Amino acid sequence: MKIFVTNLTILLVSAVSLFAGNNPIKFEDFFCVNRLGIPLVSPDGQRIAFTVNKANIDENNYTTQIWLVDRNGNDLSQVTKDASANTNPVFSADGKNIYFLSNRSGSNQIWNISLSGSDVKQITNLYGEIDSFILSPKNDHFIFVRKVLPDCDNEECIKRQDEIQKNNLVKARTIDALMYRYWDTWLEGHFSHLFLLSSTGKIPKDLTPGPYHAPPIDLGSSHDYTFSPDGKEICYVTNTDDVIATSTNNDIFVIPPEGGKPLLISQSPGNDNNPNYSPDGTYIAYSSMARAGFEADRKRIMLYNRITKETRELTTGFKFSAGELIWSPNGNELFFTAEEAGNHSIYKVSLEDNKIYTVLKGHNVSGINFLDSHTLVFAKQTSRMPTEIFSYDLKNHNLKALTHFNEEQLKDFDLPGYEEFWFLGAQGDSIQGFIMKPPQFEEGKKYPAIQLIHGGPQGMWSNEWHYRWNYQMFAAPGYVVYYINFHGSTGYGQKFTDSISKHWGDLPYEDIVKATEYVIKHYDYIYPDRLGAAGASYGSFMINWIAGHDNPYKCLISHDGVYDQVSMWGSTDELWFPEWEMGGVPWQAGSVYGKWSPSRLAANFKTPTLIIHGENDYRIPYTQGLQFFTALQRQGVPSRLLFFPDENHFVKKPKNAQFWWKNVYNWLKTYLQAENN
Repeated sequence: MKIFVTNLTILLVSAVSLFAGNNPIKFEDFFCVNRLGIPLVSPDGQRIAFTVNKANIDENNYTTQIWLVDRNGNDLSQVTKDASANTNPVFSADGKNIYFLSNRSGSNQIWNISLSGSDVKQITNLYGEIDSFILSPKNDHFIFVRKVLPDCDNEECIKRQDEIQKNNLVKARTIDALMYRYWDTWLEGHFSHLFLLSSTGKIPKDLTPGPYHAPPIDLGSSHDYTFSPDGKEICYVTNTDDVIATSTNNDIFVIPPEGGKPLLISQSPGNDNNPNYSPDGTYIAYSSMARAGFEADRKRIMLYNRITKETRELTTGFKFSAGELIWSPNGNELFFTAEEAGNHSIYKVSLEDNKIYTVLKGHNVSGINFLDSHTLVFAKQTSRMPTEIFSYDLKNHNLKALTHFNEEQLKDFDLPGYEEFWFLGAQGDSIQGFIMKPPQFEEGKKYPAIQLIHGGPQGMWSNEWHYRWNYQMFAAPGYVVYYINFHGSTGYGQKFTDSISKHWGDLPYEDIVKATEYVIKHYDYIYPDRLGAAGASYGSFMINWIAGHDNPYKCLISHDGVYDQVSMWGSTDELWFPEWEMGGVPWQAGSVYGKWSPSRLAANFKTPTLIIHGENDYRIPYTQGLQFFTALQRQGVPSRLLFFPDENHFVKKPKNAQFWWKNVYNWLKTYLQAENN
């Protein structure tokens, strides 16, 4: 396979001009930026709908509103205006109205509103919460997702059984199988099901009855159920394996809207998802992982022919993992995103000969869609700019900002850019890193530095405005911030991603140590004896691992990390993850749970550490943090436990996030600022 790269002369019209302000950013300004969602294009290609999420710190909540802008970035208007969550916008077929989800009536239901924001109507008034929905091509049916008990086949039963469960004075749970909880929720025997509902509001029909999640609750995409272009078929994703806690085998099925036996069309024992019909309905393109039990295998683009029932791969030999998929309007090509060396590139593949062409590189984009046959629209962000909506002309290669939501709010702040560097890490491989100077940087002056360590572990640091682990916020108090994409990171080919499995503590650790040595040697504005390190999830495991070794850091910050691999395995919701990463179950020969447990290195702990954990974190249960804190305290190592009883793997509530940053800043100041050294 050959990859053809076009020469792109990009005229970049930035959504936010390079900030000329002099002030370091503050929490209130960082956290209250407008958070834009992905764009949705009207049927005529003239308007773009998107959501804007806004935090209110004083009220400790968020509102989400739906906005419109025309294809040229003009005529910006707010459609919904009530103080609720308004999400999932879907244009009607004639483009005159928007259907959306709102909790304004007390639960998430489908509503309809005119583009002017008037004439709001509630479409559904069903029991429970609607999680998401789509509209049929002819606007005559909805498919929506709702969590229900699997043995109920009508609305009366769904409500009655739920009420019995809620009102039972005995709150004990009887559990007979895995998986019984997920992420931050006890499943209580409920399963996500797809329901068909006519636009006239007739009784909904369960399309996916039984003890299976459709769409899947784990390892799915943002596009896991869809109508065929003629509306005569529904394609969806589910996992029908007996124990989904040990399985990544999401599969793709098709079924007629009137119901019937689903037809399996995917073939891989790994994760298949993201089905997309071609414009003429001949094909279904989807993403597929070849290996079972692995969440970070290379995502291939598969093409299923609905006429011949044959399937072929379109990305054979392609180095990277395909992300989002969209069809070109003529149906001759598939456009897709791919993580690539700290960015999210756009490529296209020709159905005729499988040739892959570069469309746009060097940017962080998501939510790609077509405005017309030669214009893309997508969300774009950078380390200095929260997400905005952009268009990209495929003919003249012009990249244009259509929204400027945060320009005024951020104009007074000094938001530094980053510098990319490469160095030789473990096994002599080239490792990509980034370094950011603090705001108000002065030549000739030295600064303390913080190394950030990403989670995943199969993830990557990218050119992004992160709403939690934000580079600008770590730099704001006067710190140099550096971060690397170590062995196991995505965006560098599958071999590099695979290298971390069963190697959690050696190859990445060597990269991290060498990165610190590199920046001390090559950047003379860093104090070599005033270094800190912080990480979350896998990054927090690495912090815990670093704590057990001689290290150059004056302090550490560990957020929701693994401390003991065996007890982690026994309490996490996703068993397939540790079983892949550690090489089987704990008692299996060749598994490496003990080898990569920071708990066995506890006698070496001496670095002051701030530990953060959420009680509702079922991915890495909070007892991991408690164990780490106990080991530090028993040895007299300066340590603090910051425990959130109302957060999961993330800290998202505005007041909690404010408290999180306050504690992080205080910890760093205690050990890295000059007056304390």
